[in-house]
Amino acid sequence: MIAALVAREGHSVMCAHGIAAARRLIAMQRPDLLLLDLHLPDGNGFDLLDDPQIVSDTMLVLMTGQASLETSIRALRLGAADYLVKPINPQHLKGLLKRLIPPSQLRAELDEVQEFWRETGRFGHLIGRSEPMQRAYRQMSRVAGTAVTVFIHGESGTGKELVARAVHDLSRRREQPFLAVNCGALSPHLVESEIFGHERGSFTGAERQHQGFFERAHGGTLFLDEVTEMPPELQVKLLRVLESGTFMRVGSTQVQQTDVRIIAATNRDAAQAVARGQMREDLLYRLNVFPIGLPPLRERGDDIALIASSFLQDLGRQEGGTKRFTPAALARLAAHRWPGNVRELRNVVQRAWVMASGYEIDEEWLPASDGAVPGIDPRPQPEAAQGHASAPAAGHDGRRNGAAAAALPGPGEDQIVVEVGMQLAEVERRVILATYERCGRHKERTAALLGISMKTLYNRLKEYQQ
Repeated sequence: MIAALVAREGHSVMCAHGIAAARRLIAMQRPDLLLLDLHLPDGNGFDLLDDPQIVSDTMLVLMTGQASLETSIRALRLGAADYLVKPINPQHLKGLLKRLIPPSQLRAELDEVQEFWRETGRFGHLIGRSEPMQRAYRQMSRVAGTAVTVFIHGESGTGKELVARAVHDLSRRREQPFLAVNCGALSPHLVESEIFGHERGSFTGAERQHQGFFERAHGGTLFLDEVTEMPPELQVKLLRVLESGTFMRVGSTQVQQTDVRIIAATNRDAAQAVARGQMREDLLYRLNVFPIGLPPLRERGDDIALIASSFLQDLGRQEGGTKRFTPAALARLAAHRWPGNVRELRNVVQRAWVMASGYEIDEEWLPASDGAVPGIDPRPQPEAAQGHASAPAAGHDGRRNGAAAAALPGPGEDQIVVEVGMQLAEVERRVILATYERCGRHKERTAALLGISMKTLYNRLKEYQQ
């Protein structure tokens, strides 16, 4: 039956009913694809692979009654590209034939990626030459050509989604969808519907049938970020998908088949999540087939300067112009602890680009090693009664607020003093105007320093008649 399905897709097929017959056929003609059953009349299918040279340039696909954890791990060790769960779904088989890429071609593409990394420091969308990142690159290269589940762990902002994307781009599923879903960002009431879909009328507001992520990612890769935040009752259904390749939409009794590779990620300690009852232990074992750990930015040494310079180049292409960091600025970046990792670094570089008026970016607008934000004094401010200048505040209607007072900074000063009880609107007005004057009435720098949009700044200045 399988041979007939493959032939119908335009491929030539040889069929062997045992290990001995398979060895003879492979010796006569090396196949591009080997569909290998694990239970054969004269032994276990794995016995055929005792000699790695037999299938050195053959795409290996296992056929099994259940995609168990043991099968997945053994398939990974053997370099299997995929596995089909029996009974074989014809659509899955067709999808697999469309992804037919010889191992030699994958190796050649990986060699190109490695060469590009050595020249530029970029591996896909990732940047870095440090030893911890090189280890991650080696792991990604090893697992990309297989179908096993990948579990990425690392702090928030380290680039877990970029790793998942790189694994997808290097895999045989690269031409199919890559969908990313943050399990912690979905509404608890809608998370099941978003992931598995729902039927019309299955709950209030379900006015039409909805395809979930598993259906939309069919043939491709589904990235489940912050998987430890998934509700426990939904973890049971995810485990069923991983083990059987089937699921049901909300409000349906019809079983759906899925052909999706799962890549999961978390910024938490998964073992602790299991101990606290936030994650099922059997789900962790099923996801953690091939773990990849991402180091925090503070442990990546010279990668910090490399990434920051790359962000500057990207900004130069987007905004027009060229800027560079001074040696003192690079030293400041290297000394910072980066609790927000690469995401924080990107924000810092964007802000410094806006604030720097010249060709060079110095340390003025970069965070200090103690985490202090430039332009904001982290020290507690003295009260007005202790001798610091303050003045009664005026409200929008021109009347004074007797319970609160604040003073705009004088020439050369970078502080304003606000008393308890001042209306928030007045505090906002004085902070915006003081920052506007501090930036030399430069609107873009003011908006960047305050962390607001240009539209918001324009509206406020218009309101203040500035």
